[in-house]
Amino acid sequence: METDLNDYTVIKEGEAEILMHKKNQVFFNKAQVNNRDMSIAVLREFISKRKQEYEGKPSKRTRPASKVNGKDSSDASKEETPSENGMSNGEHKVASEDGPPSSASKDLAKTTEGFAPREPKPPKVLEALSASGLRALRYAREIEGIGQVVALDNDLASVEACQRNIKFNGTVAISKVESHHTDARVHMITHPKEFDVVDLDPYGSPSIFLDSAIQSVTDGGLLMCTATDMAVLCGGNGEVCYSKYGSYPLRGKYCHEMALRILLASIESHANRYKRYIVPVLSVQMDFYVRVFVRVYSSASAMKNTPLKLSYVYQCIGCDSYHLQPVGRSLPKNNSVRYLPAIGPVVQQDCSHCGKKYNMGGPIWSAPMHDPEWVTSILSSVNSMKDRYPAYDKISAVLTTVSEELLDVPLFLSLHNLCATLKCISPSAAMFRSAVINANYRISGTHVNPLGMKTDAPMEIIWDIMRCWVKNHPIKAQSPEHPGSIILSKEPSHQVDFSRHIGSLSKAQAKKIARFLPNPEKHWGPKLRAGRQITSKHVSLIGHEAVNGHLNQHHEELKEEEEDEDEAEQEDNLKDKVDLKRQKTTTEDISSTS
Repeated sequence: METDLNDYTVIKEGEAEILMHKKNQVFFNKAQVNNRDMSIAVLREFISKRKQEYEGKPSKRTRPASKVNGKDSSDASKEETPSENGMSNGEHKVASEDGPPSSASKDLAKTTEGFAPREPKPPKVLEALSASGLRALRYAREIEGIGQVVALDNDLASVEACQRNIKFNGTVAISKVESHHTDARVHMITHPKEFDVVDLDPYGSPSIFLDSAIQSVTDGGLLMCTATDMAVLCGGNGEVCYSKYGSYPLRGKYCHEMALRILLASIESHANRYKRYIVPVLSVQMDFYVRVFVRVYSSASAMKNTPLKLSYVYQCIGCDSYHLQPVGRSLPKNNSVRYLPAIGPVVQQDCSHCGKKYNMGGPIWSAPMHDPEWVTSILSSVNSMKDRYPAYDKISAVLTTVSEELLDVPLFLSLHNLCATLKCISPSAAMFRSAVINANYRISGTHVNPLGMKTDAPMEIIWDIMRCWVKNHPIKAQSPEHPGSIILSKEPSHQVDFSRHIGSLSKAQAKKIARFLPNPEKHWGPKLRAGRQITSKHVSLIGHEAVNGHLNQHHEELKEEEEDEDEAEQEDNLKDKVDLKRQKTTTEDISSTS
């Protein structure tokens, strides 16, 4: 079927080009270029890491088939099962991969000498919701070493558009990208552990795809997941968030980071059902969505560590102080580990600082959200290939800020919120950071909020710093029942030093590297679903000009349709008149003949 290019607009992004119909038939959002560029950067790093891991593994053909270190493989498997080794429920042997290599692994390493390093197969990628296919085409054309890219969509118009764009991008795309009209959930669940990379970027919540996506990723594979339902994840509809993700959100300044951690906890929950677990390599909040990149592994023993990675959050309704309550704990016992419920609660019934009550949310992922080695390597790669990333400025700024975050500190404080509680003027960020560092605690920024500060200092230290600040910068008297008044009524228990510390500025700040960039154009955000009629109520999404242009075009199309209908009606009337005239002539001829 021939394509009339007059009905389409050619959109170029990176090395890929797509044909977009002038009507809103297939979803496309220009703002997602940040998402696609970040995904390409992570995929390049994944391919590199995967190759390094394969080179370090012994080949299967060198492994003993029946015996491992002088014992039958059946005996070895029995020793790996805690329940069959006389251990009680909740105990398991410490994984050997975390400790020194065993004698068996040393023997295997020796047998691999003399063999050439193994080359892994090109990674097979699944884009579960492809729409126009732009993301799949960019993967195929821009990433070296990529394998087959399977693009799925349940919308026939999207599949037709994707197939059209594959042909439009030439032989490389035709040889590497394939498009199918199917339900992504069915496809993933019927192809278990088949894809090295699974990319989920739905319109809205990914919750209905997580269970099947976890099953379709190979061991050590990469799952990339986007969630755009930020109103739900950030506490606008807590009950909806709980029904979709299994966690209750809190409406604090850290809500966007909490959204990331809720999504990670939900993915881990789905993975645990199949004796699998996740290791996050990068988690970012950009524009109007959150995006996580996690590796998926299978291990019944390592899966038991999940409760240690999850926590509930207690947030004071008066002063925004927050505390984390771990879900579980572990106790080392000889060569094994025993898992137990965590000891709690970590807070009293009322806040010890202002006397107000707590809201409780979670559970959230409280383990690190990033792998520092991955982040550093990705940032270095992006900087060396800046010409190949259309959104280089944005993703390099995000990665730079992520690289400076404290990994072991979940959530963050807002300096402006602290000052709002006390009704005082705000110290400079450098001065506040210096006070924390001088108190022998760590502090960093966060990529989520330019005013956010991650620190391992307890809230007692934070409020002591603010008390000393207010003493030097007095405020007006407030109601004695106000949370700020209650906090300031207590004397500081620690000496605070506000002298400038060399570490008060991050490396990026010292070098004056841009970390938080403005949107490149107006209405840089979410767009309408494909097929929806654009009306005047969508001004906030796409702007007056786009709405007016579409409405004018719509009116012209309606006018053309009305003119076509009028012409058709006139033709029908003319035909009726001709038929009547013929019928009358025929009747007269018959009567004259008779």
